[in-house]
Amino acid sequence: MAVKKGYKQTEVGVIPEDWEVKNLQELCWFQEGPGLRNWQFTSSGMKVINVTNLEDGVLNLERTDRHISMSEFSRMYRHFAIDALDIVMASSGNTYSKTAVVRTQDLPLVMNTSVIRFKPSKFCTYGYLWALLRSPSFKEQIDLMITGGAQPNFGPYHLRRVIFPFPTLLEQEAIAGALSDADAWIESLEQLIAKKRQIKQGAMQELLTGKRRLPGFSGKWETKRLGDFLVSHPQYGINAAAVPYSDKLPVYIRITDITEYGQYAPNPRVCVQASDVSGYFLADGDLVVARTGASVGKSYRYRIADGPLVFAGFLIRIRPNAQQLNPRFLEGYVACEKYWNWVRLMSMRSGQPGINGNEYAQLPIVLPSIAEQTAIATVLSDMDTELTALESRLTKARALKQAMAQALLTGRIRLVGPCT
Repeated sequence: MAVKKGYKQTEVGVIPEDWEVKNLQELCWFQEGPGLRNWQFTSSGMKVINVTNLEDGVLNLERTDRHISMSEFSRMYRHFAIDALDIVMASSGNTYSKTAVVRTQDLPLVMNTSVIRFKPSKFCTYGYLWALLRSPSFKEQIDLMITGGAQPNFGPYHLRRVIFPFPTLLEQEAIAGALSDADAWIESLEQLIAKKRQIKQGAMQELLTGKRRLPGFSGKWETKRLGDFLVSHPQYGINAAAVPYSDKLPVYIRITDITEYGQYAPNPRVCVQASDVSGYFLADGDLVVARTGASVGKSYRYRIADGPLVFAGFLIRIRPNAQQLNPRFLEGYVACEKYWNWVRLMSMRSGQPGINGNEYAQLPIVLPSIAEQTAIATVLSDMDTELTALESRLTKARALKQAMAQALLTGRIRLVGPCT
């Protein structure tokens, strides 16, 4: 295929004629953390970071209390002390290549093994280096070289072999600025969604406990037993072999497919193979609840839009009588603090957290009339609709940012220099 005018074919693909191809080590300085041992860790002194501290582009220092003594640091590890604005990267484990920026308030810190820090050279702007290290091209090149099966890892040997297309400093700044604006847009959507979720949570706590009443409703709420408002007794899910996806097999929903916000997010999509699954398909309004393990009490209300789903063995199906208990009201109720206090009390009576179907039927629930339940459910559904729309915008913004980064970092779209 012919290369269009103004571009050239290189080892990293087609790039603008006025761009170069450079090794990562020409663009920045990097340093791998030392191999600290468990016996060196102390409860005070110089704080040590590892891969678990890298979170959402910054450091979360609440995830570790490891230190080394100041005398040990001064004697052997002073040159591994991190500076403000260092870019740090995980070089081991399932989240290898995730990055974070070190802030002044994070210091003082020293690196541990499996963490690499980067500083841009005079040929590379800070923002452009940040974009390169987070680019698909970087991850793809590391993936081809990476060693270790159960515990993948890479180091300076691999980094020295990573290559990138490279524009002028002026164009680097323009690219970094555009991607930074996209990041700011994404962050603003994330903050708005977090705020809306907080507002929704506050509304749920008040509306679902009767602390705040909607206009037109009065009268005392009554404490009932959940089992009195169900079409059938709580039912355990099916125990069957999970198999790779096939459009000819029914799809499982498992505990791990339920998000912290009560949504269905299969990853990966897994099917179930059994002789008879007819009694295990979820129906509109069904609530499934985790009955064991660390996620006990976590729930999801089935939506037809999620497609036909069979619920797995560690879930319990709760099927409310919609004439007496609004399913959306119940969904909100089992997300409130009062419900979670009950779950903690019921599930921690043995070494393995768990609640069985009989116990779940005893859940105390404070109920208004079905009319007031429906009115409250409508308010919550309107909030859900707004959140869903914002989450859709966020998904599109992230996809656009990724496509934008790919186009800018390869020169397919130019912000400085020849236009194409």
